[in-house]
Amino acid sequence: MRIGEIAALVGVTPRAVRHYHRIGLLPEPARRANGYREYGVRDAVLLARIRRLTELGLGLDEVGDVLADDEGRELVEVLEELDADLGRQERVIRERRARLAELLGQAREGRLAADGPVSPELAGLLADLPGTITASPTAAMDREILTLLDTVVPEEDRARLMDLMRDAAGHAPALYARLDALADARPDDPRVAEAGAALAAVLPDGTMVEAPGAGGLADVFFGELAPAQAAALRHALRLVAERGA
Repeated sequence: MRIGEIAALVGVTPRAVRHYHRIGLLPEPARRANGYREYGVRDAVLLARIRRLTELGLGLDEVGDVLADDEGRELVEVLEELDADLGRQERVIRERRARLAELLGQAREGRLAADGPVSPELAGLLADLPGTITASPTAAMDREILTLLDTVVPEEDRARLMDLMRDAAGHAPALYARLDALADARPDDPRVAEAGAALAAVLPDGTMVEAPGAGGLADVFFGELAPAQAAALRHALRLVAERGA
């Protein structure tokens, strides 16, 4: 058989056969006087085995290890590893499909955030604040920051953050109105202290934000605030710290 014939017989491409030759996976047969390779039944059997092993998900290096072991011990080990890896992939796929089902449900009910997908916790929080989210510039910015935190904050910290925001949801319209009013104000505006005190009243004891300038998330957050808004937030955090002390 020529290369095209053995490739068609086994169900692979001539290009794949040549690649197996180049990497030493399939020994190259002797050539006839006309220069063409001449393949026999043994070549076809070996090529078929290579195909079966690759279809199981083995890499070509692993296939080479299997073929090099005459007693089959390597094959058992490789197949066990492959089975374990497929089990892990199955679990990941099940988790992703469960998450996708949640997102599809939100999309069909019109509850999927425009900048989603987001976690179920954040999706529920945003659904509770439809009016303030769309009406307030500060709330819209808050939503962007929350979407970022939803992705980068560890799961346990994210849960605490969402609980904090949910507890403050009832005060959100008034707080956002105060912060919106500071958009063009000076940091020494009397309303800064009033907004800070109102915000501190809904923040639980122990609320901490890393200091700006450290190159962390605080820089991202404070960088989005107007000077007077940032001053109000700093004042709120000082009040919370003093209350805790």
